[in-house]
Amino acid sequence: MKDRPLRQFRRPEELLPATTPDPPIGFTFDGAPFSALPGQTVAAALLAGGVRSWRTTRVTGRPRGLFCGIGVCFDCLATVNGEPGVRACLALVAEGDEVRTQRGDGRG
Repeated sequence: MKDRPLRQFRRPEELLPATTPDPPIGFTFDGAPFSALPGQTVAAALLAGGVRSWRTTRVTGRPRGLFCGIGVCFDCLATVNGEPGVRACLALVAEGDEVRTQRGDGRG
């Protein structure tokens, strides 16, 4: 067997063919325009846009945002397209979505 030098690392461009990313997706948060990458969740897009909380608690009105990030804790609830109680860490952003801060249970 021929001895050849062991290459420990490969550059990313050697592993994947050249690709062009899809254009960003536009949505609004509390009326302000935001953008997301295709396949990004509402929570990820809001965090990338500098938003840290998008819900207030029912009793004390304290701010909440992303906590567990896997849909278990329900801290990241938001109102998406008029539907309250959407887990922002699981919901993918779609073009034209209207995301709003959820106050309390979002129904009042």
